[in-house]
Amino acid sequence: MALYMDMHDALPEGATIDDVRAAHARDLEVQGDYGVLYHRYWVDESAGKVFCLVEAPDPATAERVHREAHGLVADRLFPVTEGS
Repeated sequence: MALYMDMHDALPEGATIDDVRAAHARDLEVQGDYGVLYHRYWVDESAGKVFCLVEAPDPATAERVHREAHGLVADRLFPVTEGS
């Protein structure tokens, strides 16, 4: 599977880090249905940005998990290679 970093450019109005935590938990519930593994996420609350590290067969499948889990689809998704 490929590794991706997705980026959500703007949280919904009034969303908090707790909302992001809940959305990630929902991703974890749904991911197994699609052979996806959401590893971690990072939040820049002041800028309203969220970053998610995910293993997926392809970008569309990673996006599908977000869409089904909570509807907050990433604005950008980058293929990445893990370094040490």
